[in-house]
Amino acid sequence: MQVGIVTQMRVINDAGRFTPPVGQDRNHWIEHLRVTDLSAGTYSVPRGGVDDQVPHTEDEIYVVISGRAVLRAGEDAAAVGPGSVIYVAAGEEHRFTDVTEDLAAVVLFAPAEGTREQAGS
Repeated sequence: MQVGIVTQMRVINDAGRFTPPVGQDRNHWIEHLRVTDLSAGTYSVPRGGVDDQVPHTEDEIYVVISGRAVLRAGEDAAAVGPGSVIYVAAGEEHRFTDVTEDLAAVVLFAPAEGTREQAGS
């Protein structure tokens, strides 16, 4: 699927499907959709894998589709699994740890990932 400006409804059939990392990568990210105010993709971390992401400049919502892990944000930690929906504020340090089953989550960024960074805010 080509990523670009969307002017009409679009169905993303493969969102949330676990994809193993390639080569030396520790996890896998694929962006499925990007518009000015929102972007969406799938983030995959294999069982026993490492989530090495850094805080984003946009708000995020994770919808866990498969797998089990613990999401740590500051002093907080929560076990997550299929059906978990997690909000993370822009700039908040967070990561998945203790990944006991291959984890796949649909991630929504608002506004689109990296747009605040590019705008310098």
